[in-house]
Amino acid sequence: MNRTQTKHYSETPIGWVIIAVALLLAFLSTAHGQAVSRVESVGFTVSDMDKSLDFYTHVLPFQKVSDVETWGGDIENLSGVFGARVRVVRLKLGDETLELTEYLTPRGRPIPVDSRSNDRWFQHIAIIVSDMDKAYAHLRANKVRHASTGPQTLPSYITAAAGISAFYFKDVDDHVLEILSFPPDKGLSKWHQPNKNGRLFLGIDHTAIVVGDTAKSLEFYRDFLGLTVAGTSDNYGPEQEHLNNVKGARLHITGLKTSQPGIAVEFLEYKAPADGRPFPADSRSNDLWHWQTTFAAPDISSALSSYKPLFVSEGIVGVADPKLGIKEGTLIRDPDGHAVRLIGQSDRAAGLE
Repeated sequence: MNRTQTKHYSETPIGWVIIAVALLLAFLSTAHGQAVSRVESVGFTVSDMDKSLDFYTHVLPFQKVSDVETWGGDIENLSGVFGARVRVVRLKLGDETLELTEYLTPRGRPIPVDSRSNDRWFQHIAIIVSDMDKAYAHLRANKVRHASTGPQTLPSYITAAAGISAFYFKDVDDHVLEILSFPPDKGLSKWHQPNKNGRLFLGIDHTAIVVGDTAKSLEFYRDFLGLTVAGTSDNYGPEQEHLNNVKGARLHITGLKTSQPGIAVEFLEYKAPADGRPFPADSRSNDLWHWQTTFAAPDISSALSSYKPLFVSEGIVGVADPKLGIKEGTLIRDPDGHAVRLIGQSDRAAGLE
């Protein structure tokens, strides 16, 4: 088609209709892609806040940002737990935020003692370290409980992850944490900046969740929330088995990022073994296996208009206590049962503490 024909076509009614539809679809795609802007924090439920704080601020070098005790109908409706009275503590490591919640009432259930890394309720945060050997020695000196058999360096045949060193360990409630070290050719540039202060623990790179079907999880995190795929890897072999402490572990891993810098999200789909247990259907926010990934969402109502999630909250909840820094929020579940919290315009959503 030559230029004259193209101009004539665009001036026809059908041509204008097609152009209008294309512009509308582009607008909707852009708006949909901005459902969330960043991971505002990652958090979980703890049994004894003082013990957890001792662990996270002495064994690990997190710094306390805020410490709030609160209760009321809005807290009940947001958490989905009637009679909830909670103590919420926010901690920082580098630029990233960890949020711990203790339910003073009602108390929840402990993490099952036979939990494994391929069970669907598995979630962890990956903490970047400047020196894996020194970090592991520090954790050993503080008698942390192992989840991996020891630090593992992934081999060259796992191209996308070759040279990455990692180790899983547990906190006082058996939440699994990871320390991770990137080789020079991998990871964000921020993890390779000169370490003038000689810090050993640098910050949180990502939170990882076990998923049953990557395609279904992408429908939620990519198509609904608007995250983008940053990379994939197929991990297997003795190093991966001992990292996860799961014999025969073979994983398809998908990394996702938000439009603004911050904590990333990682899918762990176990291709083998296939005996990972599903997320308990009766899970509640006060159970200690409850993790929640909190996303800043410019407009929660608009985001939910295109997707009908499984709610934990009583819809979108306005939060009265200003000390929490949230004006409104909602707690929903992803396809596997992992809790996702969306918070609206607030000081925290704007990146202020």
